[in-house]
Amino acid sequence: MKEIDFLPEWYKSSRRQQISYHTQYFILGCIFVAIMFWNFIAARSISKAAADLTQTAPKQVGAEGILRESAGFKNQASQLQGKSGILEKIDSRINVADVLAELSFLIDKRIALSKVELKAEKFTDKKGRKINNDALLSAGGENQQTPGGKEAPLGNVRFKVVLKGIALNAGDVAELICRLEDSPYFCQAVPSFSRNTTIKAGICPDTENRQVSEFEISCYLSNYQVN
Repeated sequence: MKEIDFLPEWYKSSRRQQISYHTQYFILGCIFVAIMFWNFIAARSISKAAADLTQTAPKQVGAEGILRESAGFKNQASQLQGKSGILEKIDSRINVADVLAELSFLIDKRIALSKVELKAEKFTDKKGRKINNDALLSAGGENQQTPGGKEAPLGNVRFKVVLKGIALNAGDVAELICRLEDSPYFCQAVPSFSRNTTIKAGICPDTENRQVSEFEISCYLSNYQVN
C-alpha cells in the first residue's frame, strides 16, 4: 500500500529551516555559555594572580633589601681582607717587651749593655743576595729608617739582635754567647768583636782605672723557619 504525503513542499522546507535555526541557536547558546564560563575562570585566575602579586610585593622588597645587605657585607669582607693583607705585611711577629725580658734574664750583673738594636732583615735568595736593606729598631726608641733613607722592610723578615756593652772579662762574654744559644728566643749568636779596654771604676777623680772587656754580639730571634 503506498503512502500519500499530503504536506506541501513549502511546509516541509519551512520546517527544515526552523529545525536548522533551532540547532544553530542551540550551538550558539552553548558557545556563549562556554565563553562566559571561560571569562569567569580567566577573571578569577587574574584576580588570584593579582592577589598573589600583592602579597609577593613585600617579600620582593624584603629580598631586594637582603640582596643589598649581602652586597654590602661582601664589600666589607673584601675591604677587611685587604686590610688583613696589609696587617700581615707590616706585622713584625715579635714582642719587644718579651725579648728585653729574656735579655734581662740572661745578662747577669757582671755585664752592662750600652746598646740593644733589632734589625729587620729580608731573607736572602738562593745566591745569598739580600732582597732588601735592613731597618733598625732601637730598644729605647721608635722605628727608624735604613741608612739609605728607606722604610722598614715589609713581609716575611727576620730580626737580627745586636748587643753592645762591657763585661768584667772575656769569659763573661763567652758565657753570654752560650746563654743566648741555649735560649729559645735566640739563635746564631756570634761575637762581632771583643777587646780589652780601660774604664774608671767610679765617679771620683782619684778612682783607679779598671780593665774590662768591650764586646758586640749579634744573634737572630728564633721566630722564623727556613724552608
